[in-house]
Amino acid sequence: MRVLIFHTGGTLMMRGGDPSPLVPDVFTRDILAELPVLARVAEIESRILFALDSSDMQPEHWVTIAEAVYGALCETRADGGRRFDGIVIVHGTDTMAYTASALSFLLGGIDRPVILTGAQRPLGEVRTDARANLVDACFLATQAIPEVAIAFSSKLYRGNRAVKLDAWSMDAFGSPTCPPLADLGVTLETGDHILAAQTPLPFDRRIEPRVLGIRVFPGLDPAIVAGALDTGIQGLLLVAFGSGNVPQRERSLIPIIAEATARDIPVVVVSQCVRGGVDLRRYEGGVSALSAGAISGGAMTPEAAVTKLMVALGRGSGQPKVALAREAFANIWAGEDDAM
Repeated sequence: MRVLIFHTGGTLMMRGGDPSPLVPDVFTRDILAELPVLARVAEIESRILFALDSSDMQPEHWVTIAEAVYGALCETRADGGRRFDGIVIVHGTDTMAYTASALSFLLGGIDRPVILTGAQRPLGEVRTDARANLVDACFLATQAIPEVAIAFSSKLYRGNRAVKLDAWSMDAFGSPTCPPLADLGVTLETGDHILAAQTPLPFDRRIEPRVLGIRVFPGLDPAIVAGALDTGIQGLLLVAFGSGNVPQRERSLIPIIAEATARDIPVVVVSQCVRGGVDLRRYEGGVSALSAGAISGGAMTPEAAVTKLMVALGRGSGQPKVALAREAFANIWAGEDDAM
């Protein structure tokens, strides 16, 4: 088995700390010298893409990562067989769920594991989670799990269903609306909901980053949201209350949704709750939003919804955007929502 590790930055390979801040480091150390046990997992090759704190990760970086992964999945050996059995991406934790979601949509169908991992403490520290996470990620990259996923704290989560839940615990990630794909205890336990392998489609790098996400809160001034419609945004994500409710009396957002829709700016609604999802027919506020043109994001995380909206709009350049978004969110692309 052969695994390719892409390094993009993050805490796992950072330096500094106590009292200096952690900063990105160059990935110069031999990973097998740091973790010789990896040689027992697979043949390891590593490549550097970036050395970024993940708070600096941007949509153009997602495209670069996706293109590199796609190219690696297409590489063959001299005998014609595939060169790599799986891909591992070392990434910072803060925006890992965004990158995992974006990759799941940019790559389309895949036939091998693409596993993101990182750490809460750097690899070079005595007390670190980096070693276990990296070993787990490389091991999982050799398994029959053809998904973009996040390996963290002995669990594997579907990438576009994962969220970072804790800034300080080693157990930083969760997937409240989707069970883990795998649990690494004494034995490896895999779920029966792992997606089937798919033949990769030709890579499409188009993405539309001019999307705005707003968390709805009591007192939000609709004029602020209305003003955003004049800034060139191509899509709007509302992270709404409960099952998709938005204010419709005092400081109503309903006219804003209607105006955006009339201007061909799709408005997608997801929930602030970590469990459950949007049902725009359940309460009056949701019904009003639906009537004004809002599009339900179902049980999707905000990270998945915003990246799917970017990819959908990018790939439909020149077509009516509301119709594009409505079609995209009516269909499941990569297990990002429950069956509709």
